[in-house]
Amino acid sequence: MKNGSGNTNTKLILLHPYIQKQTSTTRLWLLAFVSFFTIVFLLTLLYTRDTMPSKNTSVAAAVAAVVTGGSTPSASSPISNSNLPTSAINALLHYASRSNDSFHMSFGEMKSISDVLRRCAPPCNLLVFGLTHETLLWKSLNHKGRTVFIEENRYYAAYFEEIHPEIDVFDVQYTTKAHEAVELVAAAKEAAGNECRPVQNLLFSDCKLGLNDLPNHVYDVDWDVIFVDGPRGDAHEGPGRMSSIFTAAVLARSKKGGNPKTHVFVHDYYRDVERLCGDEFLCRENLVESNDLLAHYVLDKMDKNSTKFCNGRKKHSVSSLS
Repeated sequence: MKNGSGNTNTKLILLHPYIQKQTSTTRLWLLAFVSFFTIVFLLTLLYTRDTMPSKNTSVAAAVAAVVTGGSTPSASSPISNSNLPTSAINALLHYASRSNDSFHMSFGEMKSISDVLRRCAPPCNLLVFGLTHETLLWKSLNHKGRTVFIEENRYYAAYFEEIHPEIDVFDVQYTTKAHEAVELVAAAKEAAGNECRPVQNLLFSDCKLGLNDLPNHVYDVDWDVIFVDGPRGDAHEGPGRMSSIFTAAVLARSKKGGNPKTHVFVHDYYRDVERLCGDEFLCRENLVESNDLLAHYVLDKMDKNSTKFCNGRKKHSVSSLS
């Protein structure tokens, strides 16, 4: 380049290899520094997340405290396992009884069963024939015990269990027809000393009214409360509830342990089949309260050599369900 005096100056810039090497080394150190602190941050975050109580845990603890009537438990104390408070039970019964479903039970009917479940020593074993509007209610009221449902419709049972995985439901195939009730009950009475005896393991029963295709463990449980609200009994060609009532009667009398008494409830008691089977297998002397829709029996377990379901005595005072 030329200046005004005519002199020419040449400038030369040399890049030494050491400068390039030093720049690369600096970048490597910077990358290592950033990576180190990133790892430390992630480890700290994970550790803090594992050791600190989550928001969901705190909420669950608070809800449990409200339901059980106690205070919110601390991190060092477990959640209380006390029974549901009366206010919570009454709220459940109230909303269930005010459902828009035309087939729901009345407040009085549900309260009768609820009162028995409240008095049942935990863990209470509840067996229910039929999936109905009240299914989730029974499961909730017996939240500390075992609740099993028996349903005639295998597709509905599978569907219900899919949307409510906490529910234990088993399907069963009934082989009876409601219009056969009189003949089937008469035959069972004739065979009460043999295949239709009141004390037996129904898993190996040949009695036509006995359900012998349920899961094995159902026959091993000492059921405290049994509620018969299925299968369909309002149609001439429907299966009727002869088998479910007979099975309930045998399970109650064949208990091996636990409370020797079993509470058996029969819904739709105004119908001929329910009343007939109740009289013959659950027995009038065991009827403690009833109205047109619900009957409540209390059965004692029997000696294994018993050949009669009823002793023939009539109970003079039977309470009326409100």
